[in-house]
Amino acid sequence: MIKTDILIIGAGPTGLFTVFEAGLLKLKCHLIDALPQPGGQCSEIYPKKPIYDIPAYPEILAGDLTDKLMEQIKSFEPGFTLGERADTIEKLEDDTFIVTTNKGTKHHAPVVAIAGGLGSFEPRKPPIPNIADFEDKGVEYIIRDPEIYRDKKVVIAGGGDSALDWSIFLTDVASEVTLVHRRNEFRGALDSVEKVQELKDAGKINLITPAEVKEIHGESHVTGVTVVRNKDEKFVLETDHFIPLFGLSPKLGPIANWGLEIEKNAIKVNNALDYQTNIPGIYAIGDVNTYPGKLKLILCGFHEATLMCQSAYQRIHPDKKHVMKYTTVGGVEGFDGTKKEAPKAVVKKIE
Repeated sequence: MIKTDILIIGAGPTGLFTVFEAGLLKLKCHLIDALPQPGGQCSEIYPKKPIYDIPAYPEILAGDLTDKLMEQIKSFEPGFTLGERADTIEKLEDDTFIVTTNKGTKHHAPVVAIAGGLGSFEPRKPPIPNIADFEDKGVEYIIRDPEIYRDKKVVIAGGGDSALDWSIFLTDVASEVTLVHRRNEFRGALDSVEKVQELKDAGKINLITPAEVKEIHGESHVTGVTVVRNKDEKFVLETDHFIPLFGLSPKLGPIANWGLEIEKNAIKVNNALDYQTNIPGIYAIGDVNTYPGKLKLILCGFHEATLMCQSAYQRIHPDKKHVMKYTTVGGVEGFDGTKKEAPKAVVKKIE
């Protein structure tokens, strides 16, 4: 039985930052994540994707953000159960919880913080008959390592932030980048749309709208795609890679059966107070939660984690009054000149 003060479900950016905020309050944390390493989607799906809305970082790669967060929490010695999915939860008579993973690992804590991001997910695939035949043979739904596109011809399909951002990024990597979107208007950030237009005008991106990729060509690997523009114009583009970026279809997984109030695949919380769910002692922070005015930003997850930890402290220590101090006044062990040995975290990795 692994015991801790706050059990965090999900080791993405919000879950990792929770360790820091809890550590300032002298609360210990243990994290469970189905992935074999910390970082959530930032590590698994787009480690090389640039992020622009982290304070003090005009731009930081998702994987580097994970590394910085791990460095920030090192002195608080969090524990990790990696490669295992949180399956069941049991509330005991003393109002504490036991969470058991799909591999039978049990965790005991008075507070559970669900920071599972979008939960488990599958990429949304375009309705192209033979697309499955080319998966991992030139068709990728997620960009993990941009270097595989070095000096290659790439066709990206999609109209959201991911399609725009990767089209921009790969202009410095691929020999040729083509962006195909079924509409003339894009759903992404205005800055990204303007940047794509600038790159198009400079001849660095081929922009084809309104159009759709309808066929994939090749034998052992993708060699080209058929594009239909304006519903009647049809032509073949030579390419080494076809990357449809239509987003992810999220699922909460077993958490959906924990008796929590769910709305549109997200967990409802009380954002007026502390991001607690309908079950006292269980909180939901980051992209996994929903409330009026919710924004799915890493920055917002950090804010929610901060307020959640203050509430968790009062739940764990109802007879103590915590006096909030600035970290510049109270200091942070390991960051204020004190020396501390490298943490000996309790880690249970995937086998």
